[in-house]
Amino acid sequence: MNPPLMLAGHGTVDAAGVAEFVSFTDRVRTLLAAEDVDVDGGFIELSQPTVHEAWMRLTARGHTRRAAVPMVLVGAGHAKGDIPAALEREVRREPGTSYVFGRPLGPHPVLLEILATRIAEVAPAEGTAVLLVGRGATDPDANAEVAKVARLLQEGRGYDFVETAFVSLAKPDVASGLARCRALGATRVVVAPYFLFDGVLPRRVVAQAQAFAADHPDLDVRTAGYLGDTDELAALVVERYREALHGDIRMNCDTCAYRVLLPGFEDKLGAPQTPHHHPDDPSTGHGHGHAHGHAG
Repeated sequence: MNPPLMLAGHGTVDAAGVAEFVSFTDRVRTLLAAEDVDVDGGFIELSQPTVHEAWMRLTARGHTRRAAVPMVLVGAGHAKGDIPAALEREVRREPGTSYVFGRPLGPHPVLLEILATRIAEVAPAEGTAVLLVGRGATDPDANAEVAKVARLLQEGRGYDFVETAFVSLAKPDVASGLARCRALGATRVVVAPYFLFDGVLPRRVVAQAQAFAADHPDLDVRTAGYLGDTDELAALVVERYREALHGDIRMNCDTCAYRVLLPGFEDKLGAPQTPHHHPDDPSTGHGHGHAHGHAG
């Protein structure tokens, strides 16, 4: 029996985002059906299905070992600490079960191509500046990865330039990013949300972009779609699954605030790891901490 693939997401209060995650899990399941690979998925907080429920379903179907792929774009606290901690909690609940942990999805050429497609749906490359908007994190390494994606997106695609902004927890925010594009001479800007699925934050990006456009009618502001539930994204998740089973998976520790002392982030160095508490989870433990977790 091939080890199953378990998709581990953060969770959202948005019903549309939950539905897309579930639909995407079905897409990956269909993709791997010919190889007799079981697939399930859940969230660590905010919504159902939960990681616990997905873990128990796989166990009930006879699986002991599984490969877990974090459904996140950057290696911030969710990928480094929260998701591995939640999975480790399941191992302790169910002795005899185990997992290997895959890498976050980005940065990857597949994601860049999806982003380019979303941008092309609303504007041509020529004469267009792009504002790539990430979620934002208190982890500088994760924010730097979004900046790396912006630079990779710019290379060879014909945009005037690509700038970076964040919708929460980090600067510049969307309005500041658009103001920078305008100051750099852009006349048309496509705001590209760097998110997997629908949710509160992608919609906030759209709302903030529209508000800026209303206040600055001289600037043509357009908003691209988020990455979305696609065959290309499913193939990338399968790639991460195979890599987890057969590759050499390592977190990026060179610039990780949990392992390296970085100015302004001294409190993160060696911080203890505590998993999320989910109100639907049978555990009585509480807490929400971040640390740099490695699971195998």
